[in-house]
Amino acid sequence: MSNKKSGNIDLGDFKHLGPALGRLSKASLRYAGMMFFLLVAVVYGFVVLQINTLSNAQPTDSDVSAQTKTTAVPNVDPKVVQQLQTLQDNSSNVQTLFQQARENPFQE
Repeated sequence: MSNKKSGNIDLGDFKHLGPALGRLSKASLRYAGMMFFLLVAVVYGFVVLQINTLSNAQPTDSDVSAQTKTTAVPNVDPKVVQQLQTLQDNSSNVQTLFQQARENPFQE
């Protein structure tokens, strides 16, 4: 550690750490499976907690009002409406189709 003032680091300065790191690595290898299992369990628990939190979130009033304002109102050209009405009046088949569609709009 005499080279500290000169800014150089010698590997000989760390020789006393060798045996301690060896014992630590042996102990950590013995429990590596358990540490991996605990890490996976913690990550899994965090993900489940986040999913639960986000699934129970309620929108604020400002979010609801902003969404309802942006909803587009369908706009049909009046000329198209007039043309459909004249076609409906002129054809009995079309009148039947329109009547069936009014009675059961989800019929195929």
